[in-house]
Amino acid sequence: MRVLALCLTLLAPAAQAQVETSLELVLLADASGSIDTDELAFQRQGYADALMSDAVQNAIEATLHGSIAVTYVEWATNQVQVVDWMLIDGPEAARAFADALTVAPRAAYGRNAIGAALLEGQRLIEDNDIDGFRHVIDFSGDSMGNSSGPPIVPSRDAVLATGTTINALPILRPDSPRRAGYDLERLYAENIIGGPGAFMVTAEGRESFAQAVQRKLFLEIAGQMPVDVASR
Repeated sequence: MRVLALCLTLLAPAAQAQVETSLELVLLADASGSIDTDELAFQRQGYADALMSDAVQNAIEATLHGSIAVTYVEWATNQVQVVDWMLIDGPEAARAFADALTVAPRAAYGRNAIGAALLEGQRLIEDNDIDGFRHVIDFSGDSMGNSSGPPIVPSRDAVLATGTTINALPILRPDSPRRAGYDLERLYAENIIGGPGAFMVTAEGRESFAQAVQRKLFLEIAGQMPVDVASR
């Protein structure tokens, strides 16, 4: 019996080893009804350019593994993984990710479902074959609506309980009041971000979006939290 058991063990396929990397990063981008086709393309290009920038590439190179794993997800009523997990270990891999991102068709539609989006980001982290030293969900959006799916705060808390950090990039539209009435930055700080080293970088509008994305990616990859941005 022992010989048979040994033979069966030798014949069984070896368990697939997980890929080790310094960071698993979910880019969770708003694709709800408030984001039109031009804005969606602009957002994607902003993330693509940021990932290929010298600052972000230098941050990746300086990590323990010299690589990070990234996926791009757009959220609305539904959530769509626009670009699957990809190991970014240099300019060539970053270019491949950027190319896949900028040509993919739109597939997320409808109103906001932020709670569901956060839970989907965590599911993608748990279900992949990657072993990242840190787990981060990079959430961006231009409102705090949650028209369908689970509520935001319990969903956020469930994600944080796993050890994942949630950072945020609130996008202020031209008609968005600030520091009075509907304060998107305060709402994101209180209801969305959290976890070790969590922070928030605000995009003041279309003009500063690309710069804000690049800064945020650099900080996330480098594992830094500047003192001049909102944190929790």
